[in-house]
Amino acid sequence: MDWREKVNGGGIYFYTDEGFAAEQQACMELLYDYNHTRPGETERREALLQQFFGGMGKGLYIEPPLHANWGRNTFWGNNCYANFNLTLVDDAEIHIGSHVLLAPNVVIATAGHPIHPELRRQTAQFSLPVHVGDNVWIGAGAVILPGVHIGENSVVGAGSVVTKDIPANAVAMGNPCRVVRYINERDMKFYYKDRKIDVLEGL
Repeated sequence: MDWREKVNGGGIYFYTDEGFAAEQQACMELLYDYNHTRPGETERREALLQQFFGGMGKGLYIEPPLHANWGRNTFWGNNCYANFNLTLVDDAEIHIGSHVLLAPNVVIATAGHPIHPELRRQTAQFSLPVHVGDNVWIGAGAVILPGVHIGENSVVGAGSVVTKDIPANAVAMGNPCRVVRYINERDMKFYYKDRKIDVLEGL
């Protein structure tokens, strides 16, 4: 069993495969090209992202700089937006649904290292896939850790460290991140504190 199989199986692995460096180098070249595009080069940006990611729907916009280990292990739905400094540690797969908003400096990490110091000294690593549901909003500086699933429509507050699954329709925040409430009737009337929504007619 090589490191690729262990990555996909969630086991401990060591990067000893000779082809590993060359494979990742090709990914990094694409990422470099994307991060050095000009703001007006929208068609070139889209073409580079299509080469870089494992899959992407329509209407994906990512503000450079983007950081990722592989790119090809990340899959996007439709009409997603990511602000600058998105970091994708996608050794295992990352699945992001449609209409997802990612604020600046969000980190989604599938990989970690064992606590045992001798294993870490030998560069041991493990990876678990991450899933982000449709219509999720992740606030600035949030960190999503390996194996986490975030349910559809949920909001993750800025600066949160998400160590376990977040259910659908939840508002969650903190370190460690926890559900503080669920989306409710008031959220259909107020968009921020006591500020009323006045733009829903006709939508």
